[in-house]
Amino acid sequence: MQKRPSSGIVPAQSNIFKDAVLRIKLIVRLLADRRVSPWLKILPVGGILYLISPLDIIPDIMLPGIGELDDIAILWLTNHFFIEFCPPDVVREHVQALMHNNDIIEEERLKAAANQPEIIEGEATDVTDKN
Repeated sequence: MQKRPSSGIVPAQSNIFKDAVLRIKLIVRLLADRRVSPWLKILPVGGILYLISPLDIIPDIMLPGIGELDDIAILWLTNHFFIEFCPPDVVREHVQALMHNNDIIEEERLKAAANQPEIIEGEATDVTDKN
């Protein structure tokens, strides 16, 4: 079995929303990949089913606010372990493809910004005034 680096196989992005989007895209890609065991694919599906299920470890009615935390924790754990238990080379391949797509999008955004005309600040005066 191949040992993983302690920093994690999925690189951190610049903010939590980008991290979440990257992880969701990665999970969708891994669910569609035939190299990932069908038994392993039960983890994220089970997390989603638990989220929409009326059954709860900590009922939302008994402890408002805290009841939602168990839903979030189960969803995060199932998705985290799904990624961790997938074959590392498959995960790495999908992460590189996703990061490459992000790089292309960022390059296009920078090119579009560079092609914008430069705005020069100034004041206008009316030269047709007769004194």
